Amino acid sequence: MLLIGTHLAWNYVVLILLYSVNSSFAPQTQHVLEKSEVASSKLNMKLRNAYESLLNFFRPVTCRHKGEQTLIPCDVGEGLNTTECLENKCCPSKTSHELKCYKPFKDNMQLTFRLLVLVAGGFLILGCLPFCCFACLRRSQCVNPLRRANNEVEQVVWKKRAHSEDVYGPLLD
Repeated sequence: MLLIGTHLAWNYVVLILLYSVNSSFAPQTQHVLEKSEVASSKLNMKLRNAYESLLNFFRPVTCRHKGEQTLIPCDVGEGLNTTECLENKCCPSKTSHELKCYKPFKDNMQLTFRLLVLVAGGFLILGCLPFCCFACLRRSQCVNPLRRANNEVEQVVWKKRAHSEDVYGPLLD
């Protein structure tokens, strides 16, 4: 029963982490490179994508505008339509603000939630680690001395078997 509950808890943790992580882990579309360029820059692109994904996880942003926040124009310029604004990781304005494209705001609630799930997952792993080690090592003869064969007991068993064969052997024939 404990194993089913642990498995269910792990499934929920993984689902929550997958839900909270943005789709930024997907590789970005890139233009076609020459063969020599691909070999030299492939590792750099993978490292850059991993670094950006890690930064995006710990620096979540939102386009939800609250009244006290000031809108900062996006760096790419003015007069962009909604699609161009989103492609440049900016927020399109849905209301009649003077800016049509502005920088996203830090999402402290999402960051708190992600850190809470990360810390809870770490504590869950650390809490389950002794049970997993115990389950794997309890049948090991190297670790569990009760699993080792005792020479004295083994000799007594062999003597009793030999004696029982001598006594009951003629009766079975």
